[in-house]
Amino acid sequence: MSANAFSLQSLLRTEAAADPAFVFDGTPVSRAEFERKIEQTAAWLAAQGIGQGDVVAVWLVNRIEWIALLFAAARCGAIVAAVNTRYRSAEVAHLLRLSGARLMVAEAAFRSIDFAAILDGIAKHEVPALQRLAVVGADAIPAHWPCVRFDAFDRFYPPAPPAQDDIDLPVLLYTTSGTTKGPKLVAHSQRTLTTHATSVARALQLDPDRHSLLAMLPFCGTFGMTSLLGFVAAGATVHVLDAFEAAPALNILSEHRITHAFGSDEMFRRILALTDAPRPFPHLEVCGFAAFQPGWRELAAEAEARGLPLFGLYGSSEVQALFAIAQPADAFADRIEGGGWPMSPDARVRVRDTETGELAASAVSGEIEISAPSRFLGYFHNPDATRDAITADGFFRTGDIGRLRGDGSFVYETRAGDAMRLGGFLVAPGEIEDELKSYAGVADAQVVAVDLNGQTRCVAFVIPAREPPMQETLIAHLRERLAGYKVPARIYLVDAFPVTDSANGVKIQRARLRAMATERIAAEIA
Repeated sequence: MSANAFSLQSLLRTEAAADPAFVFDGTPVSRAEFERKIEQTAAWLAAQGIGQGDVVAVWLVNRIEWIALLFAAARCGAIVAAVNTRYRSAEVAHLLRLSGARLMVAEAAFRSIDFAAILDGIAKHEVPALQRLAVVGADAIPAHWPCVRFDAFDRFYPPAPPAQDDIDLPVLLYTTSGTTKGPKLVAHSQRTLTTHATSVARALQLDPDRHSLLAMLPFCGTFGMTSLLGFVAAGATVHVLDAFEAAPALNILSEHRITHAFGSDEMFRRILALTDAPRPFPHLEVCGFAAFQPGWRELAAEAEARGLPLFGLYGSSEVQALFAIAQPADAFADRIEGGGWPMSPDARVRVRDTETGELAASAVSGEIEISAPSRFLGYFHNPDATRDAITADGFFRTGDIGRLRGDGSFVYETRAGDAMRLGGFLVAPGEIEDELKSYAGVADAQVVAVDLNGQTRCVAFVIPAREPPMQETLIAHLRERLAGYKVPARIYLVDAFPVTDSANGVKIQRARLRAMATERIAAEIA
């Protein structure tokens, strides 16, 4: 089989394909129009001097330009670094610095997000590789870097050089949680993206004449991108929300006979809350969901009773989303659990006992390890982290705890370690702690996750340096530097952290900190 069979462009060569390929805010985009957009974008990238190995940061909401940039970058041999639109200055600066992006394509404005103000918080010396900005929706925005308009294709650009068959080089970088300040960058190639997209289309038995997707997850994350590419591979129509809102999602599900949707439990909860109809979505076949909030089992039962079929699933940036999903024949209690059956017939899942280090038998919990065609290339510019994450025989150490069922499926149980799931994203405490410690009045900080009014929020404990900082001042500082979901709900001043002595040294008792946070919040509302 030729390398071209594993290029992103190959996903558009589906013989039986629905038209339009996409619908954005009611505007259809045919497959032919999309392919013209790719060639146009590739020519534009080449005119900007972007070629083999160059990194382009994409800071856009869900729009046709986002997808065209990914396919065009692959055409040019370039790499797309996906930037979360909820990121703020410290996070954007870290991604740009780590990726070495030469060009950033950004929104001019979107709802309440002031992209120019966020960029203004980044000094040029923090991101020395960045040479210019390309703006969607405006000629320029106030910034330290030269600006060009991305979507001004009214002039002719020479066609991009012929596509290269470098399908095993990085083409897309996702961000993922790290143990120190800032996320790591997960590198995927055209081959890993394409083979997994094809596996998703086959495993879900997608038929372009029958099936369609409501894409309501951000393209900057693997959950949104994987589901999108799976339906592109199947030739099925994708209806896209630029950013999730329950009311537009409800309208699209109802009016366009959508059969598939993927999202968080909270997304589906909000959609159901907007309609009193007993069975509002008769055409829905599969709603893959990630359980991030308390009460997800009760939600799943209500959704089932109202004809909204929720399916548990599993994935990560490293092995891609929709790595596994439950099957319709599974009992309801099993179907809503995280995990499921791998999409790829070539995927292998095993569980390792975290105490003995030996492979665990079925029904015994341990760390999930995965080998699959969807596995990432490695952490970009971080060979040490890559080496630590991959076993000698090529399995990815997920850092997740689960168990095998013995029938080819598995169950995801919880996240190992201290990573927190906030706002639907996995966040390392160290990222928030480092931002707190960068403030002059903070000597040290620890951050833990707690259940607050039915939502997972983080709480910070701070050891002050000299003059104790005010909680309001610290929170204002964090709001300028981090996405809102990472800002602690409470910040408590303490003289010291609870610790315990072990054979490996003194360790902070994070479980005790979580208990302290819960106790203090309970006392406040009592």
